[in-house]
Formats: sequence, C-alpha cells, structure tokens
Amino acid sequence: MSPRTPRPSAGAQLGLRAPGPKPPLAARMRPRVLDEVIGQAHLIGPGRLLRRAVEADRLSSLIFAGPPGTGKTTLARVIAGHTQAAFAALNAVLAGVKDIRDAVEAARELRDLHGRRTLLFVDEVHRFNKSQQDALLPWVEDGTVIFIGATTENPWFEVNKALVSRSRVFQLQPLTPAELSAVLDQALGDAERGYGGLRVRLHADARAHLVDVCGGDARTLLNALELAVESTAPGGEGELEIPLSVAEESIQRRAILYDKEGDAHFDTISAFIKSVRGSDPDAALYWLARMIQGGEDPRFLLRRLVILAAEDVGLADPQALVHTEACAAAFARVGLPEGRFHLAQATLYLCLAPKSNSTMGLFDAIFAVEAERAGEVPAHLKDPSRDGAALGHGEGYLYPHAWKDHWVAQQYLPEALKGRLFYAPSALGWEGERGPALARRREAQLAAMVEAPPERLTTGPADPARERWLQRTASQAGERLAAHRDAIFAAVVVQRHHVVLDLDAGAGLLTWEALRRAPEGAVYAWCPRPAEAVALAALAARLPELDRPQVIEGPPEALPTAMKGARAEVLVGREALTRAPDPAALAAAAAAALAPGGRLALLEPLARHTQRLHALVDGLPAGLAAAWATAEDALYADPTDPRTRWDADGLCALLGAAGLSVEARMVDTRHALQVTEAVAARWFEDRPGSYGDRLKAPLGAAAVHEIGAAVRRALVGRAVPWAGRAALLVGGAA
Repeated sequence: MSPRTPRPSAGAQLGLRAPGPKPPLAARMRPRVLDEVIGQAHLIGPGRLLRRAVEADRLSSLIFAGPPGTGKTTLARVIAGHTQAAFAALNAVLAGVKDIRDAVEAARELRDLHGRRTLLFVDEVHRFNKSQQDALLPWVEDGTVIFIGATTENPWFEVNKALVSRSRVFQLQPLTPAELSAVLDQALGDAERGYGGLRVRLHADARAHLVDVCGGDARTLLNALELAVESTAPGGEGELEIPLSVAEESIQRRAILYDKEGDAHFDTISAFIKSVRGSDPDAALYWLARMIQGGEDPRFLLRRLVILAAEDVGLADPQALVHTEACAAAFARVGLPEGRFHLAQATLYLCLAPKSNSTMGLFDAIFAVEAERAGEVPAHLKDPSRDGAALGHGEGYLYPHAWKDHWVAQQYLPEALKGRLFYAPSALGWEGERGPALARRREAQLAAMVEAPPERLTTGPADPARERWLQRTASQAGERLAAHRDAIFAAVVVQRHHVVLDLDAGAGLLTWEALRRAPEGAVYAWCPRPAEAVALAALAARLPELDRPQVIEGPPEALPTAMKGARAEVLVGREALTRAPDPAALAAAAAAALAPGGRLALLEPLARHTQRLHALVDGLPAGLAAAWATAEDALYADPTDPRTRWDADGLCALLGAAGLSVEARMVDTRHALQVTEAVAARWFEDRPGSYGDRLKAPLGAAAVHEIGAAVRRALVGRAVPWAGRAALLVGGAA
C-alpha cells in the first residue's frame, strides 16, 4: 500500500466522513437547522428576507462576507439542509477550473435527469482568480447552480463584479458576548455532540475570559473550550473544573484581525486617520497600536500622517508639517522598536493641533479650470517685457510694495471668474489670526470691481393664469407628502436588514420608501381599512414575491400575531393615531410590535392648529367677521371632537401609557391649496358634521350662507396659502 496520503474523495469534500478520530468540537457543534444558529439575527431572524427565502425554498445566489468564526460556512450548510437542492462544496484555496467544471457537470446531470437544483458553496471565494470566477459565472447566470460564496474580504473589491452583481451580499457580524456565552452553554449542554455527558464546571471568570479574548469568533471560542476540557483531568467526584488559570492557558492572546492587504488594513487606517482628523488622541493611539501590532509598515503610517498634516491641519498650524517631517526623519534614523515614540509623537501633535482643510481650495480651482472656459490673463497682469508697448500688456498694474502695508485692491482673476473664492480660511490657529485681515481685503477687492447691473432686455404684461399654473405645479400634493415622508425617515435610521412596520399604511407612501431602504429585511404594512389593504396588495403584486411588503389587514390587536414572531426595529406612520377609531388600542399594538431597542417616528397632524378660513377672506361686515373668527376658533378647540382633541402632549401621553417613550417635535406645514367650487361646496354642504353645519349653531343659518358666498367670491379659482402644524413623535420602548 502506498504511503502517500490519498487525495480526498468527493464524499469527503462534501463533508461526509469515514469512521476515524472524533472531529473537533467546533465541527461537531455546527448548527443543523436555522433555529440552532446563534447570532446573525439581522439575517435569519423572524421575518428577515434570507429566512423567508430559505423557508420558501426561493433562494438566489448569495455571498456571505464577514470575519472568521461568524458562521459563513455553517449558514451555507444549514440553508442547504432546509432546501430541496443538492449541496456541493468547494474551497477556493484548493479547487481549480477542473473542479468547478466537475461540480457544474454533476449539477447539470441532477437538473436534467431528476429536476433537482444544486447549491454550490465556495468557501474563501475571494481566493479564486479571474479565470476561475469567470468559469463559474455562466452556470450561475443560467441557473445550473445556486451559488453561495463565503469571504472574509470586501466582495466588491475581491470578487468578480459580474458575480457580485448577480448575488445578494449579506454581511455577517462578530458574535456578541451574550451570543458567545450561549455558544458555550450549547456546547456544555449537548450530550451527543458536546460535553453534556461530562460534569464540566466552567468558572464565571473563566467564561468571561474565553468570551472576551475570542473576539467574536465562535470557532476560536470552541477550540479553546475543547483544549481546556480535554487537557483537564477529572476531580475526585468526576467533575471537570475549569478555573480562570486553565482558560488563560487555553486562549492566551487575543487574535488581531488585521490583513495588510485586505479590508482590515483599509478599515483600520481609515479609522486612524478619522480619529486624528477628529482630534481624538485616545482613539488615534488605539488604532495606531492595532496597526503596529498587526505588522503594518511604519513608513506607510508616517506617509499618511505627512499627508494629513497638510490636508487636515494645514495653515491652522504651519508647524504641523515641519514637525511630522521631523518625526519621519527621526524614525528613519532610529527604526523600530524605539521609533514607535516618533510615530506616537507625530500622531499626538496632529491630534492636538487646530484643524483646517483650506488647502482643499486647490481642488475647487482645478474643477473650475476643467469645467469652465479658460479665462484670459487680465491685460494688467501680462508680461510687459515683450509686447507691452504695442498691446498695452502690464499697463495699469499696481505694484503692491508701493502702497501702505504692501497691498492694494486690484483684480487678479480672469474676467469670467471675478469675485470667485477658492480659499476659505478656518477660524483656528495661525490661519484664524489672519482671516479677518483677508476678509477686509476681499471686501475692498469686491468693491473695486463692482459694475452697474446689466440692462433688462425684455419685459411683458403680467399673466395671472400662468402664475397660478406655476404655483400649482410647484406645490403639488405629492411634493407635500414627500416632505412628510422625508421628515419621518430622517428621524429614524433604517438599515438594509431591518424589519419595518408601516402603521396605517394607506396608499403606501411610507411602505415603498421602507422597501427601498430595507431590501434585505422585511416590511409590514398594516391597513385597518379593507379597501386600502386590497389596493396596496394589488400594487405589491407587481414585485417579486420575496420583495413584496407583507400587507396586514384587521384590528390593531392582530398585528403581533400577523407578523409571525417578527418584531419591528423601525415603526413609521402618518396620521395613524389621529384617525384611528381606538388610538389607545393602536398604541398598545404598536408597542407590542416594536422590538427592544427599536425606534419609531409617527407624523400626526394637529387639526386644532390648521389654517383658519376666516383669515383668508375679507369684505364681510366687521361684526360678522369677528363672530365668525370666534366661532371657528371654538370649533378647533373642541375637546370632544376626535378630529381636534389631540395636541402633542396628549399624543405623547397616549404612547407613554402603552410603554413607549417619545418626544414631540413640532413641524410647521405650509402649502398652496387650490380652491375650486367643489372644495367650497364640500366646506358648506348641507350635511351633519360639515364645516358650515357646525357653524350654524353659534352663528345661524343666514350668517353661514353669507359667509359661504364670501368664501366663494374671495377664494374659488385661487391657490391660497394653507398653514398647519404636525407633531413628529420620535422615540422607542420606555
């Protein structure tokens, strides 16, 4: 029998093992179903897009990106177990084009003979070269394989752009301390795969050390636990006791995630530079230490600091560049390890120096040169030594040294750029001391170049109809609603993986924006009115099934059940509480549907602050006008009317009683209302509850008739300014 180690079989590559030594604990404890996966709730929690796709067996190509030990391979295998697809795995470090072709050929045979899809998992996909990734692309495009790639690098930089564009990219996060502790409990309690059959007592300080030092990496955590358990002899009663000393020996040093050519390099240097720019010496020293310990080239760090000295400190402290250059020269002379003092000194000096980015004015000037017509050099600035006598070059130039303070106001820019400013001095340091003098000189220069305004070349008669059309176009209702939508979403942060609940969705103004902002999450749209639910669902049906909002119809109490265990990180709404038949029930349902730590933003119009019609109409007798104003104000102050009873404090109290903590931000609204005959008729129609009907009690029918006629004369056919106020309620769980 040949002593050579045989090449792994296809079965071994697919994860099948022949009888032999027990696999490592980390391999044995791999989750088998989604509910066993710990962490990554933003991807596979209830209601998330990825979980819905897996449960519906509607997978498309995926790329999982994240640090080691966060579950990329595990998640791919769990997904394969949930679907009806066959599973094949390749490791990009070991596989070549031939392996890809073999996997594709097997997938094609399964599809053609058995109608079964194949899920092809490629670990470390960034290790594939361009030809290998190109060999995979056609079979991903035609659906022969469902591609799942895993990478520790940024896929937008390290993976074929065509492959990325055909895949959904999901970012996995390091596990939190609570999640890591749950991984330990799972391993210690599982008698079949872990150490549940042993009496293991893990001390609290040992647990805390393992969780802290593993740095969010579940594999490192389980490897350390395995080493601690396997290297510890049982005590007198068969108990395996793992104190802090054993835990420290099992995992002695925190692994520093730093690759000098990968994402960690770019992310860490970015954090370092931003910390120095932000004048935070503590953060700057931390990131500097991370890079030094990760083996970063100190010359690279000094080069970036020399750039920062001019880009971000600049003329606020001209000595910053000199000082940084001196530190770089000292480092070149001394080297490591003592040269770290010079790195730290340069970093701290730049952190503490006043900041200015006024040197960026050069790039504004470059843009002007590239984007605008080249300006002629002004005649008085041209060289007079060659043709000044003939063409007058240099004539009119004022020699600054001949003037007091060695300065005189004159134009130095081309004619087309007169008055253009490229340099904006900061108010700090050396530069800030000279800024006021520069401002005064600029004012004098501007005054010296002032010209008469250009002659008006055209005029014409006023066109009221055209002006009304322009006003209507500039103040469409859609624009007003868009402003409301933007105000709501500006008050909360919606991440791509969030679950969002649109409270009283109506026509979907907020629903569609939520779908745009959370494409990998889930959007629930609650419609209490059946007609609106049907209309919204019909619109949503135009989208692919997994991209649609989940339309919920029914009473507010049904919301948590209808969301099937999902809870919203973001809850938004417009006019939800103020038009709800039972605002308290809706507030309670909203609180139950909001996840711990979730945020809400509700925009509620306050009808009592709406525009008063009497303020827009003149021409009535003084007594009637005053009586109308008093009666109208009383209508909007009626505490028994559900339309006008709400104010900001009352809405905050309503949500507070439901367990939500909110603050109210007052939003003034103003738009142009086009008053037509139909609008006026609706105001004064003869029906209970109309505006005109409610005025009859205090004013009488005859007075209301006279007021209606005056409104029609003054407003019909006009776009009138219509003011109001709304309360933007922002907060979360109490």
